[in-house]
Amino acid sequence: MGVKALETHMQCEKHKVAAETCRKTPGIYQFCSVEPTTVGLPQSATASQTSATASASTSSTAVSAPADIRATFASTTTLRAEVLWCLHTITKHQSYTANEAVGDVFRTMFPDSEIARTFKCGKDKTAYIARFGLAPYITKLLVADVNKEMFVLMFDESLNETSKSKQLDLHVRFWGQDRVQSRYLGSQFMGHGTAQDLLHHFKECALQLDLKNLLSVSMDGPNVNWRFLDLLQQEHHEQFGGTQLIVVGSCGLHTLHNACKRGFSIWRMEKVLRALHILFHNAPARREDFTALTKCTKFPLPFCGHRWLENLPVVERALEVWPSVTMYMDAVRKKKIPNPGTASYDTLEAAEKDPLILAKLHFYMAITRTFSPFLTFYQTDVPVIPFLAKDLAELLKSMLRRFVKKEVLKDISPLQLVRLDVSDNQSWVNPKEVNIGLGAESLLKELQKQKKIGELTVLEFRKDCLKMMSTIIQKVQEKSPLKYPVVRQVACLDPSMMLSDPDWCKSNMTKLVQKFLQAQQLSGGVSAGDVIIQQFSDMLSAENETLVSYRSTETRLDTFLHGVLAERYDELWGFCKKLLLLSHGQATVERGFSINKEVETCNMQEETMVTHRLVCDYVNICGGLLNVPISKELLASAASARSRYRMHLDQQKAKKITDVQAQKRKSLEENIEHLKKKKKILVQVSMSLQRDADQLGCQYSS
Repeated sequence: MGVKALETHMQCEKHKVAAETCRKTPGIYQFCSVEPTTVGLPQSATASQTSATASASTSSTAVSAPADIRATFASTTTLRAEVLWCLHTITKHQSYTANEAVGDVFRTMFPDSEIARTFKCGKDKTAYIARFGLAPYITKLLVADVNKEMFVLMFDESLNETSKSKQLDLHVRFWGQDRVQSRYLGSQFMGHGTAQDLLHHFKECALQLDLKNLLSVSMDGPNVNWRFLDLLQQEHHEQFGGTQLIVVGSCGLHTLHNACKRGFSIWRMEKVLRALHILFHNAPARREDFTALTKCTKFPLPFCGHRWLENLPVVERALEVWPSVTMYMDAVRKKKIPNPGTASYDTLEAAEKDPLILAKLHFYMAITRTFSPFLTFYQTDVPVIPFLAKDLAELLKSMLRRFVKKEVLKDISPLQLVRLDVSDNQSWVNPKEVNIGLGAESLLKELQKQKKIGELTVLEFRKDCLKMMSTIIQKVQEKSPLKYPVVRQVACLDPSMMLSDPDWCKSNMTKLVQKFLQAQQLSGGVSAGDVIIQQFSDMLSAENETLVSYRSTETRLDTFLHGVLAERYDELWGFCKKLLLLSHGQATVERGFSINKEVETCNMQEETMVTHRLVCDYVNICGGLLNVPISKELLASAASARSRYRMHLDQQKAKKITDVQAQKRKSLEENIEHLKKKKKILVQVSMSLQRDADQLGCQYSS
């Protein structure tokens, strides 16, 4: 058959119908992870395959990509090795570029291995397996688990140094494997952070979740967050038939840090502690002079400005090296070593002239030590909200005992603690009786003995301490979780309270049931509430010996209550599961910010950041890389990553073309609008000239 015969055949109707059918039929290469070969194909066939790929990808945006053909037929062991290597790369925070030619390295290292012979996991492959294979699989598993029952969402924002935008991280608390789990759900990146912006990005991140099952939201305490919660409550109420979220206040841990910051702002302690660190930080010459002169190899630690109560090691190190620092400054004044001539040195010189500087540091250390056990216990993902009211009330009492009269604190309840007016100096003890800590007390006595300070200076110091403690307590009271009834009432799940005061526990369980009924968060209505209260009463009278054996430091409360309630008290256990989901703070989200910094690399895309966080969280929840279950579903998702990646590229290309066309159309519309305005102006000018000409003509004719 010659060229003319082929051209004639191409014009016939039968060939045109067959060619059109081929164009509409997807090729098998779309189901494979390898590139489709075009060698030996006519140019028209290649073009039709390309157009078919583009049309298939753009028309299946919401449809998941088919599985890779390797997952069906062969190479499962190689694919498994590639998945494990991708997980290893991400969890060790290694660069994708480091995987270039890794397959060649493995083939050289293991020449007799069949897996190494077929292993290929370079930079691009690692990237698309992670983003389009592992991340969708992990998200699908997580969403399926979360949507089974009620859940709580936790969020916070921090600056992303790579993208220079606010990164809003969203975590979810839900029941999995008979215990409460806290998992990373996703991130949103934004510029403006108004309440409306927060609500929009919050909903975008939780798009796959069934928000009808949302029980509560955990957050920090800025005013914009409270405005966001009001908007969410209103929208939730309208969308789900009057259902309301359970409010337990903002993070109590942040409140304590901010209260400490407010209290010690009188002395500007952070300025001195920062200056101590900065003077020797990244200054090799000064460090050498300091070490040679003082024989001290320890240096001041950096001060954390947003977690004041975690600066206890900073203050301890400052007190430890202070004699060496004063020796260093004496040598500078005697010109034995060069003068740094920095603002930090000037700050320390001024602080050295204050005879009470060490007493101030000791008082700061005494206060932070009071808060440390509470912070340590509540930096956890374990459900501990039943203990929060009791422990926070005891913490406030321990602070108040330092400067408030004993009779004021006698038999005081948690709610009365929040409402106590600590600014009333009538309830204060005499300044001489204020408990400022053993370290500060001994230093004051030593300074008085050396006649460096007098009685008046000591009295002023004690008054300052008293004012600072009063300010700290007022700030804690302002946004304390104790103000919220649910936080106080949920203490009825504390086994120690069940043993010591069962009647109080019954009363508060009744109030909790009523609160959930009002918020329409209790399925089954009033009859279910009656059953819960009855089962709780039965449990209190029947499980005394079991409750006695509970130790909060040894056993998780959710695991313990599951063993006690799950089999015999179904309705009560279902209600307790909701109560245990309520968040006691933002420790989980704050911990995620540290992971963000580990994950961030130069030029990392936002989607890649989210992928790495999801993978790291999944590997952590599985107990390590080697414990990750490499299931058929995971392998199928990884195998189809190439197809999803191609679809993504086609969609991006189509979007780019659409954007260019839209830009051209917009430009043409603007040009047309501009010409219309010019025409309108010309018409107005011509009409004005015509009127003027007519008027002049009339004047000359008359």
